[in-house]
Amino acid sequence: MWPPEEERFADRTAAGRMLGTAVAAHLRQFDLTHRPLVLALPRGGVPVGHAVAQAIRADFDLMIARKIGLPWQSDHGVGAIAENGPPVFDRSALACAGLTTSDLAPAVQRERVELRRRQERYRGSRPPAEVTGRAVVLVDDGLATGVTARAAIRALQTGKPAHVVFAAPVCAAESVDLLTGDVDAVIDIHSPRDFHALGLYYADFAPVTDADVADVCAMAWGAVKVPAPV
Repeated sequence: MWPPEEERFADRTAAGRMLGTAVAAHLRQFDLTHRPLVLALPRGGVPVGHAVAQAIRADFDLMIARKIGLPWQSDHGVGAIAENGPPVFDRSALACAGLTTSDLAPAVQRERVELRRRQERYRGSRPPAEVTGRAVVLVDDGLATGVTARAAIRALQTGKPAHVVFAAPVCAAESVDLLTGDVDAVIDIHSPRDFHALGLYYADFAPVTDADVADVCAMAWGAVKVPAPV
């Protein structure tokens, strides 16, 4: 079912601006406006996160994560990994599929290789931003099952941030419920109980490419883009 027209965003950047207003209000409420950091989840979360960072005058960086799919249907995510973090699995989905975490070891290894490729492509030699003691806002373009967000949160928490917010323009309500114990706040614009597909909430939901991510990072970091591999 399509959401009402007034609940649809023009594109990811427009959604990020609206989300940034809500995030800014949260940071002011809890006196967290000193040196906030936005970590965007590539690829789709990058234009959203950049708009949020501009709205709250925050530093901008990435939290790279990858879904772990079923052996016979790789686009059906039953787990995820994020840089410097352990794999996180949807245990109920694994049980329904008759799988154990050991069965997914080859998929985990493949996604670790892709994580490293993306780290090199997006960051080059630039070190990740320091998160210790900071208010960190983890941003994506939406929250569906929540497994990728949980992996990113787990990885982020190893750096001991002072306050963690997960923010996305659209979050499935049941997934918000799953995240509330893992972060200090979940911020969204819409949290439908009858969530079907993220793309329905965007008039323009064109795929975000590696080149798009590199462009945003170069803009945010004031640096020359990392050249694509030949």
